Amino acid sequence: MNMFCKLFVITLFINAFTIKAQKNYPQNYFRNPLNIPMQLAANFGAVRSNHFHMGLDLRTNSQENLSVVAAADGYVSRIKVERYGFGNAVYITHPNGYTTLYAHLNKYYDKLDEFVKERQYKDEKWEQDITFSPGQFPVTKGQLIALSGNTGGSAGPHLHFEIRDTKTEECINPLLFGFNIPDGIPPIISGLYWYDRRFSTYEPGANGIAVKKAGGTYTTDVVQVNSPTISFAIKAIDKANQGFNLGIYHAELLMDDHLVYSFSIDQVSYDDTRYINGCIDYTRFSKDKMSIQHLSSLPGMKLKNYGQSDLNGVINLQDEDIHDIEIILKDVNGNTSRLKTKVQLNKNSDEVSPKGSTILPNQGKTIASENAEISFSKNAVYDAVNFQLSEKQNVSADGISNTIVLQSPYIPVHDDYTLKIKPNRKLTGEEKGKVIVLFDYGSDTKAIKGKWDGERMETQYNRLGTATLLLDQSLPSVSPGWKEGSLVNGSFLKLSGKTKIGDIGSFRAELDGKWLRFARVKDDFIYVFDEKCPKGSGLHTLKVTTTNTAGNTNTQSFTFQR
Repeated sequence: MNMFCKLFVITLFINAFTIKAQKNYPQNYFRNPLNIPMQLAANFGAVRSNHFHMGLDLRTNSQENLSVVAAADGYVSRIKVERYGFGNAVYITHPNGYTTLYAHLNKYYDKLDEFVKERQYKDEKWEQDITFSPGQFPVTKGQLIALSGNTGGSAGPHLHFEIRDTKTEECINPLLFGFNIPDGIPPIISGLYWYDRRFSTYEPGANGIAVKKAGGTYTTDVVQVNSPTISFAIKAIDKANQGFNLGIYHAELLMDDHLVYSFSIDQVSYDDTRYINGCIDYTRFSKDKMSIQHLSSLPGMKLKNYGQSDLNGVINLQDEDIHDIEIILKDVNGNTSRLKTKVQLNKNSDEVSPKGSTILPNQGKTIASENAEISFSKNAVYDAVNFQLSEKQNVSADGISNTIVLQSPYIPVHDDYTLKIKPNRKLTGEEKGKVIVLFDYGSDTKAIKGKWDGERMETQYNRLGTATLLLDQSLPSVSPGWKEGSLVNGSFLKLSGKTKIGDIGSFRAELDGKWLRFARVKDDFIYVFDEKCPKGSGLHTLKVTTTNTAGNTNTQSFTFQR
């Protein structure tokens, strides 16, 4: 075969892959939602804490307040205003069966912004989730709908953009719709790992293999394993042309030229996005933020439309021969990387024998200690877990129970478990109303108000770590960003929230007796001056009422001039 023919065949292969991925989705129907070239800070399916990234993060040149436009004709069907998550978001429903979402916005376009503001003042509530009928806010392709920003759970200015199936609300990979984002860089492979699948992938865990690049192919030394039943995982990123670390779109694992596993990240629903914890080495991700993706299915991983149901990726080595292993990674554009290596069973190697597991996938279980009880559903774990429930003395001055040790924060749980904890002393009725459970995961904490089941407090949560009952009789507070009674010349008022334990769950501000719209920005509360407080309106009294996780309420008053 001459060089021309070879190139032609290769081109056909790449195009066939790309067309196969995109054939079910309308091409070039949606436009770029920004008026600058599309550059990716994150792609669909990138690994995130407890979820897949469900859209595209589009760069806004580290700026805010860029024009965000409708990707196609349709109507604004929903908006959200929330402290975390999407922050300010717009949903547009289109006549072709898809809905687009635009998140982390600073401001809606004028007509919509005024509607939302009126609703907030009517409801006396800043956070909103409003749905609209088709005739209320129709939009045309390219019409201004908002200004970009950094609101909600955003770590920097950007636009989060999603495409969803309107009926199912499943998120579809936007790169399958033909956006013009140049990409000629194949995925980059930096690590290979194998697991002894006679046991759980959590124990004894990953065995790392050094990867090297030889020409255009990655390779390793022969992988010597001490188990006849193994699986592989890969550490890799997709760089595209913009330098950011993107997630892997498609992977295949072959042994002796036979496909044993593959996955593609085409679509995911928010109901299923937490299954990412069964697609990655959760222990390494939570400890080191290292993204290692399994090239096999864990027994409790039930994500739809991800891997092939007839290929679970678990390899059974029935001899001590050397077997060929090939891993193929592709992005949506068909850019391809290959890792070629060999695997051999070495029966003389030392074997690790972890303890027997107590929780199995697809089986619920309740485990108890002297003062605590934890109940898992049948969907709780992705792989077998040798669960350890223990207690230790609590040294906190506010603690009223032992600290309950729930295995380890490095083991994932898919859905909510139920935890019951008994306090270490008799509580009055008033004290019972001020008890919270503090969950500690090592890197962060979360306080939850539970309910009493007799003499035990019951809570539900979906992460492991340690849990302690605390009696919180402290008051929340806010501190103003201006001196009492002073003239405020800026464009906004800022109050900084503070609690001893937990969070400020409820906030209400009244200006001269009337509700005032403060936005929640992380732990701060911000009011942008509007017609409710015009310049030259004299001395004002601002009354602020806050309530913390335990239910303690504090009312404070401040004065200022405008």
